[in-house]
Amino acid sequence: MTSNIQHQTSNIRHLFAPERNTPKSLLSFEWIALGYLLFTLMLMGLCWDTLPNGISMLWGRAIFLAATLAMWGAYRLLPCRFLLFARIAVQMGFLSWWYPDTYELNRVLPNLDHLFATAEQTLFGCQPSWEFSRLVPWGWFSELMCLGYVSYFPLMLIVYVYYFFRRYDEFLLSAFVILGSFFAYYVVFVLLPVTGPQFYYLAAGTDNIAQGIFPNLGDWFLTHSERMAAPGWTDGFFYHLLDLTHDAGERPTAAFPSSHVGITTIVMLLALRTRSRSLVLTILPFYLLMCLSTVYIYAHYAIDALAGFLSGTLLYYTLLRSYRR
Repeated sequence: MTSNIQHQTSNIRHLFAPERNTPKSLLSFEWIALGYLLFTLMLMGLCWDTLPNGISMLWGRAIFLAATLAMWGAYRLLPCRFLLFARIAVQMGFLSWWYPDTYELNRVLPNLDHLFATAEQTLFGCQPSWEFSRLVPWGWFSELMCLGYVSYFPLMLIVYVYYFFRRYDEFLLSAFVILGSFFAYYVVFVLLPVTGPQFYYLAAGTDNIAQGIFPNLGDWFLTHSERMAAPGWTDGFFYHLLDLTHDAGERPTAAFPSSHVGITTIVMLLALRTRSRSLVLTILPFYLLMCLSTVYIYAHYAIDALAGFLSGTLLYYTLLRSYRR
């Protein structure tokens, strides 16, 4: 009992022990985040008169900048593992704010969903997102799909924590790859206004969708953000959890490519990099469920999911090589 307490005390002390030869400037992923901030500020300036929430967007950026500089300052005063962990955690926490912020920018652009729905129809002869839940309507399958989708952030957290405790020498690398990928996707989402089936099908009319008619909605989503309810077992636990996450942060934005598939592909590749059989086997089932669920719950077109897999793989190897350089 005494030895366990001593061991735990030693681990806590290790977290707060000062580290040597630590970087004095901002870390690479923080520079990426600041670059994205400047990029969006430039876009805000170009379309300021059409932004519905410009002032609140500026305040959000001020808070982000203050938090980033505060964590940098704290780490300069006490460069230890705990504050490095917290420094990255702050950046990851802000991702849930940056995501709906993409909607504030791209909704001033004309919507492009009609082009993607048409491409989907041409490639598959149907709308896979429309047909999937009708072909597999069972409650247990619906719950699996919802479970897969809501496991998005927990999967990242698992890998993030694993690298911190088991592969600390590559901890910054894993953070750089994950955060760099997010901001790469956010740039695309800002410039490519595609909402995905859950928003487009409702706005276009489900009768039109069933008949293969995909109207151009123009600037409809500038003032509308209503979405379809996800299909499946509405009394299921994970269905309700999915509903809560959608209500909290979902916006008509970020459909192509699917960052859910892209980021979890990157998380899967980071897990494979560790060569930890237990970590890979823990993540793999949720990764497969994630890839299917994005289409099943109307979040994405099938081409979004395919593009997410390809872009996620490309981003992983590109950012990995960039970090080494």
